[in-house]
Amino acid sequence: MNWIANVVPPRIKDFFSRRDTPENLWIKDPETGQMVFHKDLEQNNYVIPASNYHMRMTATQRLKLMFDDGKWEDIALPEVVPDPLKFKDEKRYVDRLKDARTKTGMQDAVKLGAGTIDGLPAVIAVQDFDFMGGSLGMAAGEAVVKGLLTAADRGVPFIMFASSGGARMQEGILSLMQMARATVAIQRFRETKKPYIVVLTNPTTGGVTASYAMLGDVQLAEPGALIGFAGPRVIEQTIREKLPEGFQRSEYLQEHGMVDMVVHRNEMKATVARICRLLTKTPPKEIPAEAA
Repeated sequence: MNWIANVVPPRIKDFFSRRDTPENLWIKDPETGQMVFHKDLEQNNYVIPASNYHMRMTATQRLKLMFDDGKWEDIALPEVVPDPLKFKDEKRYVDRLKDARTKTGMQDAVKLGAGTIDGLPAVIAVQDFDFMGGSLGMAAGEAVVKGLLTAADRGVPFIMFASSGGARMQEGILSLMQMARATVAIQRFRETKKPYIVVLTNPTTGGVTASYAMLGDVQLAEPGALIGFAGPRVIEQTIREKLPEGFQRSEYLQEHGMVDMVVHRNEMKATVARICRLLTKTPPKEIPAEAA
């Protein structure tokens, strides 16, 4: 037996058992394998300084980054039937939903917020890949539609941060219907003449790419993001050819006209604000004289 447990008084024993080093103190760069201090990564908005690799962000982190002073109004999401098909594979779908909600603290894969971006009112929707791969089901579809309609009612721009592996298989055709519903909601939102801006993050694939993720008035993307319908491996196996270097990455898509701009995360808020002001013909935010 451990001699500390038998001999050392309880208070000193607690000192020995206490973990002074927190978990996840160091993060490994997926590209170079370099270890990065977590605080440095957090201060750089989860972009690895050396390689410029953009790590995933949670929906809450994304909203905090985009809205002024990191504050926003949470927009309530419509309730949907949690398991319309009573689906079960290796695990019941309702149990998978419960696990994802516990892990992320979200009701589903999309979170909505309303606030100001550099003083300009806007509504933002963020897909969180940590919630079942950001998959598009009825709840996520309802959230996207609710965000678009809320932005339309308020007469403000709508910004969509897309990140998804595609439609949610556990909801079958009901998940595929969300592609059409979101597309119709976008057409209704366009009647307001306010900008719909899409930011493609890593990864954005499947039915999300085939619908609202590629219908923005302006298409932005983070560096190195994987963007496409089918994955590159599936395409190579189907056409039996080697794909070009960087195929389906944001820089490649910009070169071929599918993405308007590739924007570093640290410049995303300023870029989105500038585009919104340009498209809404809103004057630039005035800088106080004492700050000039």
